[in-house]
Amino acid sequence: MRSFDTDGGTDHANDFGGSPSRYLTEMARSLRHYLSYQALMGLEWLPRQPTSSEERLPETLDLIRADLEDCKRCRLHSNRTHIVFGDGSPSARLVLVGEGPGHEEDLQGRPFVGAAGKLLDRIIAAVGLRRDEVYICNVLKCRPPGNRNPQPDEIDRCGPFLRSQLRAIRPQAILALGSFAAQFLLSSQQPISRLRNRVHQFDGIAVVPTYHPAYLLRNPLQKRRVWEDLQLLLSLVRGKEVATR
Repeated sequence: MRSFDTDGGTDHANDFGGSPSRYLTEMARSLRHYLSYQALMGLEWLPRQPTSSEERLPETLDLIRADLEDCKRCRLHSNRTHIVFGDGSPSARLVLVGEGPGHEEDLQGRPFVGAAGKLLDRIIAAVGLRRDEVYICNVLKCRPPGNRNPQPDEIDRCGPFLRSQLRAIRPQAILALGSFAAQFLLSSQQPISRLRNRVHQFDGIAVVPTYHPAYLLRNPLQKRRVWEDLQLLLSLVRGKEVATR
């Protein structure tokens, strides 16, 4: 009985005296030699092509969170209390993106729940929305020690999850809060003072950069600038046409 596929009418088992078990043994030995060689060359894993069904699978916030798991991709995991993934409506018209969690956010596992969060709630209300109607997240999902600035390698590890979140939600507009969020989304090194008061693009989604609420707590005179940015944002969320730059 022939139980092996043939190429051009030749049974590969016959190459080893017709013994299927010997054929499989030789195949396993060849595979071990190949993998050993790849390991010596520094290859730690073999890429796998996704199936057509996987390619068609839509990405959701739940799937992205499951992929994040108990993340240990950078040093920030060692001191965190909670991962701060995001909060709000998965079908939001508006997404607000900050820099990273602070002390209160780390304790509660939710973004913008401290003093800056209370001010952000007022900003959301100013555009005629409730907190549960928008989606709020950060570039970093874990709190940097002492609320220091994010490091480039931390942004590299966390950034893809933010990109996936935004592509899963596909909002009408993004409000980028502060320099780090704006620079990440726009792939720019310009300061927030140069980026604000204009409409930019991220993956086909309109982005309006403005000052971070924590900065406004220290510099309340800048609230007038934020109001200008909110007027620009309102024209997007309410469906008016705005020329992007």
